[in-house]
Amino acid sequence: MSRKSQLSGKGPMSGNTRSHALNSTRRKWNLNLQKVTIMVDGKPTKVKMTARELRTLRKGA
Repeated sequence: MSRKSQLSGKGPMSGNTRSHALNSTRRKWNLNLQKVTIMVDGKPTKVKMTARELRTLRKGA
């Protein structure tokens, strides 16, 4: 299973890590994925979503 949010479809970002000598090597920033059970059409469904999306849902916005 890929590291993607099932709600928004967001995936990991990539970029460079820079040392003090300005050497650059490729790196990846992964999402903070959580396995949660949410109600979809009145049925409990397990989904993988980011912690930020989970916070937004819990706020009721």
